[in-house]
Amino acid sequence: MNEPQNWWQDLIQKLQRSGRRLGAFLKTKWQTLSAFCRRKFTRENFDPDWRFGLNVGLQTIRKLFLYFVSFVLIAGALVLGLGLGYFGGLMSHEKVPSYSSMKRQIENVNQSSELYFAKNVKLASVKSDLLRTKTTSAQISPYLKKAIVATEDEDYYNHAGVVPKSLVRAVLADVTGLGTQTGGSTLTQQLVKMQLLSSETTWRRKAVEIMLALRIDKYFSKDQILESYLNVATFGRNNAGQNIAGVETAAQGLFGKSAKDLTLAQSAFIAGLPQSPSIYTPYQQDGTVKKDLTYSMKRKDIVLFRMYRHGDITKKQYQEAEKVDLRAEFQQPTTAITSTTKYGYMYNLLMEEAREILIQQLIVQNGRKVADVEKDAQLYNRYWESADELLKQKGYRVYSTVNKDLYDRLENVTQSASGNFGQSYTETAYDDNLKKQVTITENVQPGSIVLDNNTGAVLAFVGGRDFNDNQINHAFSTKRSPGSSIKPLMIYGPAVENQVINSQTALADFPRAFGDYKPTDYGSTVQNRFVPATEALEWSYNLPAVNLYYYLRNNTRVDVSTYMKKMGIELTNEEYSQLGLALGGTDQGFTVEQNTAAFATFANQGNYIKPYVISKITAPNGSVIYQHKTQKTKVFSDSTSYIMQEMLKKVVSSGTAANLSWQLEFNTNNVYGKTGTTNDYRDNWFVGSTPGITMATWLGYDNFYGNVHNLSSNASTINTTYWAALANAIYQQDSSLLELDQTTTRPAGVQGHSVLANTGTNPGTVSYQGKSIAIAGNRVTALFNNSSPKSIGTEFGIGGTAADYKLFFDYLQGVKNKYGVVLTLDANGNVIGGDSTEEEKKEEEEKKKEEEAEKEATEEENTETTVDPPATSSSSSSASSVSSASSSSSATSSSTTETTPPAQ
Repeated sequence: MNEPQNWWQDLIQKLQRSGRRLGAFLKTKWQTLSAFCRRKFTRENFDPDWRFGLNVGLQTIRKLFLYFVSFVLIAGALVLGLGLGYFGGLMSHEKVPSYSSMKRQIENVNQSSELYFAKNVKLASVKSDLLRTKTTSAQISPYLKKAIVATEDEDYYNHAGVVPKSLVRAVLADVTGLGTQTGGSTLTQQLVKMQLLSSETTWRRKAVEIMLALRIDKYFSKDQILESYLNVATFGRNNAGQNIAGVETAAQGLFGKSAKDLTLAQSAFIAGLPQSPSIYTPYQQDGTVKKDLTYSMKRKDIVLFRMYRHGDITKKQYQEAEKVDLRAEFQQPTTAITSTTKYGYMYNLLMEEAREILIQQLIVQNGRKVADVEKDAQLYNRYWESADELLKQKGYRVYSTVNKDLYDRLENVTQSASGNFGQSYTETAYDDNLKKQVTITENVQPGSIVLDNNTGAVLAFVGGRDFNDNQINHAFSTKRSPGSSIKPLMIYGPAVENQVINSQTALADFPRAFGDYKPTDYGSTVQNRFVPATEALEWSYNLPAVNLYYYLRNNTRVDVSTYMKKMGIELTNEEYSQLGLALGGTDQGFTVEQNTAAFATFANQGNYIKPYVISKITAPNGSVIYQHKTQKTKVFSDSTSYIMQEMLKKVVSSGTAANLSWQLEFNTNNVYGKTGTTNDYRDNWFVGSTPGITMATWLGYDNFYGNVHNLSSNASTINTTYWAALANAIYQQDSSLLELDQTTTRPAGVQGHSVLANTGTNPGTVSYQGKSIAIAGNRVTALFNNSSPKSIGTEFGIGGTAADYKLFFDYLQGVKNKYGVVLTLDANGNVIGGDSTEEEKKEEEEKKKEEEAEKEATEEENTETTVDPPATSSSSSSASSVSSASSSSSATSSSTTETTPPAQ
């Protein structure tokens, strides 16, 4: 309807009429008082002086009273004007609903919200514990309609949707705090609150409520409004313990009959329920009748009295209905029929996300700060309940980003692959909630998320192995140690960003103790050499990562926590102070969602995009009440992101996830990722990206009852195989999502320089222990972030000690030592078999003497020695030959798992 809206003028006129009636009433009372005084205070009864004094006093009081009345009227007019102005200001921005929109909403009894997959594919209706059956006015007992009107709104057929005096009384009560139940809402207003508005208690909502009530009363008959109210009002519980709404559902649930067949006493009982359904309902949560129905029966008698007072029933009918024993007429308890949801993980996730969105909106609407409310558990719970009620009763539509077909495919892959995840354990445990021993089965649980790199939309996910057995959403809710998957995010990324390293910087991998903390590589080994950064990441060596983290914390101003925060990961200062964090030693851990979104930063040119599942939420009238807006946070430069992608590609092509290169059904040239394994194979991760998507997979046991079940030693291979199966399913479903034909353009800030393979520097001459040594040899191309290679020095790497450099330079000069020989350490961090035999020591001494003699003999002819650094097994090395020591290192490191020593 587009005709002019004059409802506020009608309201002003009604207020003016009320003001005139009040003035006439006061004038009449004053005239009566004056006449009384004239009769009493006559000349005969009083002395003239007394009469004079009395007249003066009365005149004074009269003037003061008139002044007071004038002040009240002026102040009232001022307040009224301000109120109307405020009301008009609120309404000026309010969209006026059309007739068809209002009709659809007030007659809609299916108020449960609906959840959708992407592309408007319906998932399910929100499971509401509120049962409601629609009926017509003709099918409702006249007793019941009269009872509702007499109890809830006795002036219903005379007002225009609102009652001004009741509104004033309600406002005064709200402002002064005197009185809690003022009867300020008509049946029409109650209908508006239930069907068209939220349950917030703001002045704006009250103003909108008045506007809508007036509009509904104008365009709908009283019978239509009453019918709608009776179809949606709540009436407590039925004999199955379920919450019920609508008089037909109430009649069937309480008395086992249709609403049209209700007796007077039954009608009065039902009509008394809406004021406080939880108190007056006769049934408990289990469907049994309450032992004490005193309040319920008193309420029924009050309704009967009001019907009698209102002239709806005779005195005889009133007295007879009072005597009826309704307890005997209540339905016997029964069991509610339960329903199951096929997409349990998806359903619960959308409910949680939608509820959180509505909670934040309600908090903001009430003028509060979300952070402040979250600190008050009781207050937050009230908002939680309000949001939950909105989802169950307001008919919203929640649209998600999850593709149903893709979700189904990943579920099918998971079911097929789950048999290979690992061993299942069936055992008994004590349940603190049930207070008894229970039999449980611990299975390896998966968690996975597929993100759209460009938008942050969750395209699909795997919440667990079987929702019917385990309802924990391992993709969004479970926090686990990230293991080595943290290395590119917290260590290598910030180091490249701040030009601390290039892709070939030498990182120390020698036995080293940081106080009591003695980290090792996988299998309690160390490489006993300087390792290029790319190789260290490729094979997930632990000591280089710890040395680099130590260097960042103690030798630079790089604050890695700022990068982690920007990527949505909050860790404590205590956690950052522990070197074990470099290997994933966190207190709480990450969710799969957090790890996936953080890793996707490299695919987005260094921009972090917060992941989201809900794209929008609409109200029953079609208006959008929430629309997701993608926001990017700059974390790394384009150059850093490019360099990290190139380094991480080695993980897939030849490193710890090399099995992907032959398991994936598509070209892996643009696939990169990182593995992660925690202590004792407690958790296993793989996070990988293509130009289009980022996907993480996690495997592990929940260990709910304090059990300590770990994955098998080949868990990394199992997990990368699972990741490959999921990626192949995505490729088969919609290959365009992967954007495999897209290549990342090399940013101008990325500079490629030829450097020495094992030092990551320019060749040159160094002076070591009084000797001048020219270092040259095999070269590789290193990627730099807006920087150039450094000149070779005696301390060219990161994390090396004096002993490490001596081992390196001695080896360069031909001294037989164990540089590049993989060492195995015991539990105390000591090298196993590290001591040389007496014979070996003797041979080394003799060889050293021979070498010294040779050098002295040729010292005059050659004052400078040129030595090539020993080649390593790094795939980026261009060396044509590999030393035996380096070959041994490569062979030992070819395992596809890595372990995380405990944090310091």
